[in-house]
Amino acid sequence: MSDSEPPRVSKLLPDAVHEAVKPGTALLRLETTHDRQGILDGAWWPRSRDIRAELPGLIAALTEHLGPVTRVGLDSSAWEEMPTRLIIDGRVVHLDFSPVGDDTVLITRGDQDYFSLLVVPPHATPDAARAAMAKAVRADNLTQAGQILIDTGTGRVDTRTGTDRARPIATEEPP
Repeated sequence: MSDSEPPRVSKLLPDAVHEAVKPGTALLRLETTHDRQGILDGAWWPRSRDIRAELPGLIAALTEHLGPVTRVGLDSSAWEEMPTRLIIDGRVVHLDFSPVGDDTVLITRGDQDYFSLLVVPPHATPDAARAAMAKAVRADNLTQAGQILIDTGTGRVDTRTGTDRARPIATEEPP
């Protein structure tokens, strides 16, 4: 680096994660590492399981920081309906649904650049949501999204069955 170039300043996660988190919040970790070694790039806490109501706000926030979003990958068991595309701010955003059960949403910009966000269930308490989101945005996080939800007591209810999909499996104690 030459003397005339300003030093590179990392954009670190704001202290906002420690403030009151409310449904509808998205936290992103952008440009905090050069190699994106963590599993997740951020977290999103939607207010409901209505993708038509929830996704426009997320896409608008992401577009401001990442540029145009072209595709969103979602878990089909987590949402009430599954449209194949939405028009958000005058742009077509394609939606891909699959029954992966991985508690994430994949955001694609361009042809191959994608970002993976933890999806905190709408029914989560603020403390559990705050803990899950804080863990998801850590640059060194290697914990899968589903395990983060288990570890933070966030749990996720499958919209089709009404069961908690992130609850740990009970094991029997030996006699």
